[in-house]
Amino acid sequence: MLVFHGSNQNGAKMRAASGFDALAADAFVAYLDGYRGHWNDARKSAVFAARKEDVDDVGFAEAVVEDARAQHDIGPVHAAGYSNGGQMVIRLIHQTPHLLTGAVVLSATQPLPENFAIEGGPAVLPVLLFHGTRDPLVPYLGGPASLWGFRPRGDGMSAPDTAEYYARHNGITTEPTVTRTEGRLPVVRTDYRQAGKPPVTLFTVEGGGHVIPGPGRMPLILGRTTRELVAADEISRFFDLAHTS
Repeated sequence: MLVFHGSNQNGAKMRAASGFDALAADAFVAYLDGYRGHWNDARKSAVFAARKEDVDDVGFAEAVVEDARAQHDIGPVHAAGYSNGGQMVIRLIHQTPHLLTGAVVLSATQPLPENFAIEGGPAVLPVLLFHGTRDPLVPYLGGPASLWGFRPRGDGMSAPDTAEYYARHNGITTEPTVTRTEGRLPVVRTDYRQAGKPPVTLFTVEGGGHVIPGPGRMPLILGRTTRELVAADEISRFFDLAHTS
């Protein structure tokens, strides 16, 4: 599992915030560091150094996987990314169909075509998404992403439209199944599933902010989180099911 941090973070901070060490019981988990705290995620409107200097983060991800395979007997390769890291995973889904077996996108949405530097559609693979309805940086309903109105990063789809986008490219033609779990912050689960097709699932945290659901601590300015939904647990269950169905 390649793990990509958010803006102004690093791998160590992502490790502390995500709770993804729980995945290490069944997988190698690699927390990667972006250039000067960011990833070159292919959004045309991004202005951070990794994008402006065109850092080869795709090549970096490929090199990490190659190195891991040289040292360990690893199986399928998954990628999980939060915020800017989620956008980096979106880039990998589109640009390196040979690399990944599954993807996790947290607090990030598919850029609109005019804001996306990669041509062509995404790879056909299982995709799991998490998003809060009160995300102050990446609007759940789509539109411009920014840092509280500063450093705009261009327009993106809504979170539901992002899930539908991947389901459509996976060849899923059936209507999704929607379930709701009540709690301090209710969680709506939208499942796109069809026999023989890689699944897509979106977890919507009602009232949730720009956060990773689970036990990790994140700055209060990013909004509310829930510990009743644990992203690491759902990742494990999702890919266990996706790769055995």
